[in-house]
Formats: sequence, C-alpha cells, structure tokens
Amino acid sequence: MSESPAASQPVAIRAEPALSDPDSCRFTVSREVHPGGPWHYASAAEAAGSPLPERLFALEGVRRVLVSGTVVTVGKGAGVEWSSLKRAIGSAIRAQLATGIPAVLESRASETGKAADDDAIRARVQQLLDGEVNRSIAAHGGRIVLVRVQQGVLYIRMEGGCQGCASSQFTLRQGFEVMVRRAVPVVAGIVDTTDHQAGRNPFYRAASGS
Repeated sequence: MSESPAASQPVAIRAEPALSDPDSCRFTVSREVHPGGPWHYASAAEAAGSPLPERLFALEGVRRVLVSGTVVTVGKGAGVEWSSLKRAIGSAIRAQLATGIPAVLESRASETGKAADDDAIRARVQQLLDGEVNRSIAAHGGRIVLVRVQQGVLYIRMEGGCQGCASSQFTLRQGFEVMVRRAVPVVAGIVDTTDHQAGRNPFYRAASGS
C-alpha cells in the first residue's frame, strides 16, 4: 500500500507553554493526531490502551494529557523542566504518528468517561460564570456570555463595559481562562467572538492617530 502524500510530509510541532499555567504546554501538530475529542487523561491508569497517551505518561514528569484534533496538551509535575521534556514529547508524538495506529482508543476512553461532553462542560462553565466570574466583572459594567461549546472549545462573547475595552483580553486570558482551566480542565480552548470594534463605552480608548 502506497503512503499518502500527507503521511510522507515531515511532522512539524509548535510548543506553546500556557501563560496562565506554567505546568501546562500546548503542542500544535501539522497533522491530525486524532479526530474528535477532546480526550482527557489524568493518570497512566486512565491512559491504558490508548497508544499516544501511554507513550506520554511513560515520560518522567508527565501528569496529564489531552488529545484533540491537531493539538496535544500536556501537564507536567511542578519540579520538571520543559527544556528537556518538550523534546521528548515531540519525539513521542512523531513516533506515534509514524505507526499509523490511532492515537486514542475511543472505546476505552468512552468506557472510562474521559471523552469531554459538551453539555456537561457548558453546565460547569455556566455555573462558574454565574457564581464567580460575572459577579466580579459586573462591578465594571461587563459580563461574559457563553455562546456555545463545540468539541470542548468554549465560544464566548464579552458584553457591556468589556466590549471594546483595551483590558478585555487581560480579563479573558489572565482572569476567566485561569479560572476555567482550574475548574474545568477538559476545556480544549476559548474563542472570543466579541466584535470589540463595536464597543460603545470602552474604559480605555486609543489616542487618536495612534
């Protein structure tokens, strides 16, 4: 059987340590690692039977793994340095892709309940918004609305004082995202759908001509 053109291409991987969590790193791969998901594993025992998570948990210091489409997110122990671990993780991902074997055994993941359920994620994030996040930013006339959840990714909209505010991305990334990562770690990403150009009352306006 001839190898497909995509499979014969070199695998490029971009590693991006999370600003909100120094022990988490996102590996974006130039080829699909596994369709669907996200599939989340919090231990080597949970990863048993799924080839790529098994490979990653075999590396010293790996504490959690999330696989979704072209992205693999890895959490490490506090005393482990990314300088050595990132290269080993990249090698493990490339080695797994080279086998042609699915990275995740979905039947096993479903049995252990580790496939993130969008409805369950939505409920937990909405509870976080209602109970903590929006109560805090309401003092500044803003709020965050959860538009939808799709394959573990949150699509949100910022309203009121947050729409068009220059500090909105700080609120989103250093505030809301940090809280979500701690409360709902299976979330695969957060997308801001806000039309910030349409904001009527931003707290900070760029100087004219800047």
